[in-house]
Order: sequence, then structure tokens, then C-alpha cells
Amino acid sequence: MKFKVLLGSLLSPIKGQHWWVTLLLWIALVAPAQASVILRVAIERDVNQVKVGSSTTATVKDSTGRTLGELPANNAFYAQAVPGGVALDKWQSGLFWIEPTGKGFVYIGDRWYRGRTLVVATEKGLSAVNWVDMEEYLYSVIGGEMDAQWPQEALKAQAIAARTYALYEREKQRNRNPIYDLGDTPDRWQIYKGVSSETPTTYAAVDGTAGQVLTYQNQIILSVFHACSGGHTENVEDVWQSKEPYLRAVQDYDQNISECSWVKTFSPSEISSRISGVGNVKDVVPEAFSPFQSVKVLKIVGDKGTKVLQGEEVRTALRLKSTRFRVTRGADGSFILQGLGYGHALGMSQWGAYNLARRGANHLQILGHYYQGVALTPIQAK
Repeated sequence: MKFKVLLGSLLSPIKGQHWWVTLLLWIALVAPAQASVILRVAIERDVNQVKVGSSTTATVKDSTGRTLGELPANNAFYAQAVPGGVALDKWQSGLFWIEPTGKGFVYIGDRWYRGRTLVVATEKGLSAVNWVDMEEYLYSVIGGEMDAQWPQEALKAQAIAARTYALYEREKQRNRNPIYDLGDTPDRWQIYKGVSSETPTTYAAVDGTAGQVLTYQNQIILSVFHACSGGHTENVEDVWQSKEPYLRAVQDYDQNISECSWVKTFSPSEISSRISGVGNVKDVVPEAFSPFQSVKVLKIVGDKGTKVLQGEEVRTALRLKSTRFRVTRGADGSFILQGLGYGHALGMSQWGAYNLARRGANHLQILGHYYQGVALTPIQAK
């Protein structure tokens, strides 16, 4: 049986006195058993060496699947890049599989992970990739992305958003990168710390939403999320050069969060060091705003030139928490940026999800609020 539930049409709106009334949609969401989806998560990329191991005796195999030998439990070994491949202990090959016996964990770099390890030669050295079941991957991601003590409905919303995002990236990378689907850092992917960020509450959130993803017109969505928006999320075209119809601006519920209110002071020389080609900075001028007062265009004026930053570049170039800020000048000539929000302000606000859950919203209501017109759909493994 295949089905999907349209969140936008079935969830009660998050406004008014009675918005918190929950709908028992999960009764209808009894999905058939889903095929296992394996994710390839790059833990180390293009390095000269990496420390690997296993909590139980591990089988070591080469690219043909032939067993080369075993690594003893709880011992660290360095895999090193060598001409033509990788050296590990007494073996040398183009790649190695490290597969723990029983229910053992693998060790990569400085953390323990579920699944198995692929160490493979690359043009710039070697990469260590964790092959892990997606649901087990999510046990860790939920604890990395949210406080595991947050309300369970917020954690469930994060689980579905993170599962959807992982599958979106997996599909996007399929024809681009033969080695991995995702990395483990938040700059581009999701926070993945291995078993150290797993807890009973993250197990419950993942298991309670197993196999569920968000789709729009039968396609997996780009389910981006951020820490907090500072009161209102943004339309995607005001931040990125894209037009995802489900990433629409909505009222947010994260105004009471202290980390979402920030001030950053720059001297002219500090801005000059981050923005090349302008020389000594004379002025910083917001030139265009989104309907919700985020800076879309920022002009940096210097004695050697002017540079115009647009969209997400405004935040990343100056390493700001958000683009919702105003600029004033200090008595010493510094530029004072006072802002709200933490992140790109697209999709789900994690602190907003926290506050909505505290007020009684279930995870489906949270997701239906932040991702407009989407459906909840069981994964179709490929």
C-alpha cells in the first residue's frame, strides 16, 4: 500500500485560540515495513591518514570483497595514503572495508559510529566513509541538531526533516560523487557525531517516525532548517537563487530565545580583511530588504572600491548569525550590527519547533507550518 498525507490541507492552522488541538493523523500512518536505506557519510575527506578501529573483532576486506584478515577489538590503526592506494596494518589496497562482528561499532578519527567503514584512496589522499543504516544515522543526527531533552514532538519533527534532507542530498549526490552521499558537518550537511549523541529520546523520535519523509508533488523536498529566525522565516528567493514553492515565509515562535538576539561590532579594518578589493572600509549600507526586514543586498564602500553582497552571501561573508540586522556607527568609527535570528531563516526554526511543542503542537502540525503544501510519505528505497 502506498499513500501520502497532505500536511497543509489536514493540519489545523497554528493560530487562534484553538490551534493546538491535535489531529490523530498518525493512526492513518501505519506504513508497511520499509526497505533499509544505507547512507554513505564521509567522516574524513582527502586526508593523508586516519585512525580506524572497531569495538569488536573486525573483518578487513578489499575491493573484491575478499577477506584479508582481522583487526583485534579496541585497537587503533592508522590507514595511510600511499602511492596507488591505502596502507592499513600489513595490507595495501585501493580500498578497505572494516566490518565489525556482532553488534560492534567502528572507530573513525576520534568517534565511534554504527555500521561499517570504507577507507578509499582519492586524488588528494584518502577518505573514510561510514556506511550506515539511515535510521541509525538519524539516532545520532537528532541529538546533534537538537537538545535531546527537548519535547518529543519537536524531536520527531526534526527526525522527519533530517531524514528528508538526507535523502534529498543522497539523490543529488548520486551522479556527482561516487564515494559519499553526505558529510558530517553543519556547514553543508547535518551534525553527525556517531553514537556519542544518541539517547533514548532520539531513539524514540526516530523509531516513532520511521520511514516518513516530506514530499511536494511526489518529490522529496529540500527540508532545510535553522536554529531560529527571530520572529519570521523568509521566502527562499529572498535568500537563495532558487524557487522551492514549499519554502515560504511564515510567522515564527522563537522571539524569546536569547541566542537569537545578537550584536556584532566590526572595525573598518576587520571588514576590509574579510571583503577583498575594497581597501579601507568607509561605509556599510543595507540597500535592499526582504518583506520581513532581512538584508538582501549589502553594499561595502571602501577607498579602493565597492562590493555588493547579496542573499546568503551577506551572512557568510561577514560570518554573521543572520541577515536580519541593522547597522549603526560607534563613536570610534566601528560598525555595530544588531540582529535577530541564527541561520538562513528558511524552513523549520528549531527553536520555533521547541516552543510550538511546548504549547501543544504535534510534530505534524510543526512540519505543516514550516513547509507549505507538503505531504508526509513513506520512503521508497532505491
